[in-house]
Amino acid sequence: MSDQAKDERAPSEAEAAEANAERTEGSIDGDYEALVRLLKENEELKDRALRVAAEMENLRRRTARDVHDARTYAVANFARDMLSVSDNLRRALDAIPAEAKASGDAGFKALIEGVDLTERAMLSALERHGVKKLTPEGEKFDPNFHQAMFEVPNPDVPANTVVQVVQPGYSIGERVLRPAMVGVAKGGPKVAAEAPVEPGPVNDEAERDA
Repeated sequence: MSDQAKDERAPSEAEAAEANAERTEGSIDGDYEALVRLLKENEELKDRALRVAAEMENLRRRTARDVHDARTYAVANFARDMLSVSDNLRRALDAIPAEAKASGDAGFKALIEGVDLTERAMLSALERHGVKKLTPEGEKFDPNFHQAMFEVPNPDVPANTVVQVVQPGYSIGERVLRPAMVGVAKGGPKVAAEAPVEPGPVNDEAERDA
């Protein structure tokens, strides 16, 4: 091979080597960019999966709470209506004069016992379904479950203590079906380390109903 041919081939080989180097460098750059893109997509997918899992957990908790509330409070409206029936049974018993109860008449006595048994059976059935009777005498006044009908001056007990229950209340779960209508003490010492809870305004309509 002549020197001229060698000289002609040398530039060609150099150009080819340079081109190969450029392709190799371009391939490395491309692989790096692809790796960065894949890592970014992986992080996005991981973040999305975590958010979906969190949303599903929140949905599960909400569903469980809704199911629990549905089971607990499904009978609330029915129970509230039954309280009126129970009240009427109690009024019927309270309206019987003492001398009539003491008369000894067997038929009348059986009637009284039947009405009393019916009232107790109804309250027992309501209790089995989560309805709780509220008779808060001696307890601290709670405006969430009690309704103040009047105030009683009494320096011997702490202020805002329930001293008389005019009509018992009822609750179901953590909700009140009917507040207990009560009289609260006034003028006694304040309960230590607690802010006093002032009773609500007297409800004239509720007082007439009682």
